[in-house]
Amino acid sequence: MRRRIGDGGQNLSARVALVTGASRGIGAAIALTLAEAGAAVAVNYRERAGDADAVVAAIKANGGRAIAIGADVSQAAAVTNMVEQVASALGPIDILVNNAGLAIVRGVDDLTEDDFDRTITVNLKSAFLCTQAVLPAMRARKWGRIVNISSGAARGAGAIGVHYNASKAGMEGLTRGYAARLVKEGITVNAVAPSLIETDMMGGRTDLARNIPLGRMGRAEEVAQAVAMVLGNSYMTG
Repeated sequence: MRRRIGDGGQNLSARVALVTGASRGIGAAIALTLAEAGAAVAVNYRERAGDADAVVAAIKANGGRAIAIGADVSQAAAVTNMVEQVASALGPIDILVNNAGLAIVRGVDDLTEDDFDRTITVNLKSAFLCTQAVLPAMRARKWGRIVNISSGAARGAGAIGVHYNASKAGMEGLTRGYAARLVKEGITVNAVAPSLIETDMMGGRTDLARNIPLGRMGRAEEVAQAVAMVLGNSYMTG
């Protein structure tokens, strides 16, 4: 029996979700959570095919539908091809979670132009490309949910660098801009902004938990719960 999430017990069993950067960490947790709620899930990855296949296998073992799909979501042609493949295999995309991200730890004096460009391209441009690619199908059905995984670094110093701050602040601006323009078409756009989640991206920096009132790092599953809450709320946008 599929778990219901959100307001009024919404069920995602008729929905197709694409989660970018979903082979591990927060993305994998989100993919698994959406599958538990009944959605068919496309698990996007760039390099870690084996990890993505493991997420798909876990979903299928629980009776769900899922595919793993390799694509560099910072490249327009790759995104277009990915969205077409998902539609062919699972159906038109109803839910997009822009989770793919890059975290190059750099100090102000060590940051290079290449570091900055790569971070903006992977963290911010990818969200734009994927959103643009899924909008036609969402508009046709007058229903869509887009969730961008931001970070507390959008508003604070963060632990990665100013380039990462800029990419996540840009993502939140993108979120508000799309939300205002798409809400009348039945499409909500929101951002979930966790801080200090215990994933590979943090490189084992559990010492940073001293800055958190609760005294521990967050878990990927807790971020996934927040995403599920947003998906189940048809009023919340921007």
